Amino acid sequence: MGQTPVLHHRYSHDRISAISGISVSPKRFHCTLYCQLYEDNIQSEEVVAFLRHLLHQVHGHLIVLLDNGKAHRGEPVQELLTRTTRLHLEPFPPYAPELNPDEGVWNHLKGTLANGRPDTQEELMDVLSDEICGLAASQRLLRGCIQQSKLPPFLP
Repeated sequence: MGQTPVLHHRYSHDRISAISGISVSPKRFHCTLYCQLYEDNIQSEEVVAFLRHLLHQVHGHLIVLLDNGKAHRGEPVQELLTRTTRLHLEPFPPYAPELNPDEGVWNHLKGTLANGRPDTQEELMDVLSDEICGLAASQRLLRGCIQQSKLPPFLP
């Protein structure tokens, strides 16, 4: 006799949130991926920490294109903007993911992680970190993320 199959699954509200961006050097057009992962939702304080990290890594003026998310417009972000003249934030138009090169980063990562099933948040963090490092090491893939966006072409 046949028996009704029972599917076991793990349901959890664990999450990993990420903030990332691709920089392009103005002289050599070298692409660099910056990314920070968090075990909770990203708030304005995490956005400020990410922007400070970028300011330490990138010399000269820093133009950051952001979607218009609430965390990107919070008081801590505004305070940082008043304290530094090198940082310039430019918003994407409302709902314009096709302009955001970072969408290419996350589409690529979702594709590479699609068939995995980490059992814990820690395992997911490890796998995601490894995949991010692999993507960050590939100029071809980073350039592809920029070129697939509908931004005006600026790469040679």
